[in-house]
Amino acid sequence: MTRSTETGRTGSAMQTPPVVSPEAWEAAHQQLLVKEKAHTRARDALAAERRRMPWMAVDATYAFEGPAGKVSLLDLFDGRRQLIVYRAFFEPGVFGWPDHACRGCSMVADQVAHVAHLNARDTTLVFVSRAPQADIARLKARMGWEIPWFTVTDSFDADFGVDEWHGTNVFFRDGDRVFRTYFVNNRGDEQMGSTWNYLDITPLGRQEVWEDSPAGYPQTPTYKWWNWHDNYDDGAAPDKKWVEVSDAGEAAMRDKDAKA
Repeated sequence: MTRSTETGRTGSAMQTPPVVSPEAWEAAHQQLLVKEKAHTRARDALAAERRRMPWMAVDATYAFEGPAGKVSLLDLFDGRRQLIVYRAFFEPGVFGWPDHACRGCSMVADQVAHVAHLNARDTTLVFVSRAPQADIARLKARMGWEIPWFTVTDSFDADFGVDEWHGTNVFFRDGDRVFRTYFVNNRGDEQMGSTWNYLDITPLGRQEVWEDSPAGYPQTPTYKWWNWHDNYDDGAAPDKKWVEVSDAGEAAMRDKDAKA
């Protein structure tokens, strides 16, 4: 049966779940784990569908202001094939201006993992707003954010569904051609921040061998590309010792699953 505990914020007692023995707790956990594993598999299948979404050619030209001056949408890729653009609200008229960006967008920024891990998967993450670069630089310094952040100067936000609300657009570069491949907003943005969730919305995915991706997509052995964020080198082979450690970890997990 449920039990009551101290009064919560609503002023009423919380009806908490029952307290059980370690054996009963483990049984309940195993029962829930079945559903959680199904959820993980469904999430992987959804990501695989994203990798097969049709692309939309971006033929218009767009201009942004960056720390070094004017740049194009193509420049935002920074030489990589994939680009993730989050529209953050930091501009006149937004609650918090000029000291802060939107509270929700700021919470998103606070959760962003080190971008070096995305960069290692040929992916660039940038934030864009309509605030001038001087204000963006001041805000980033105050909040300790290192995400590349550019100023929107034209219709980019309106053209890509982020003029009145936040949202995340994904683009792919094939030479000098740019394609829009995915878009998510509203509660869909809640999951953003981790390296994995960002990669799962890109056309190339995590680029690991276990993924269900179209033929010819780049894939490397699982775990082997992982690194310290200050230790990635372009074209460097995986560290031999890390390969040994990760191989041992994989084998242990497979053995545990087989016995479950």
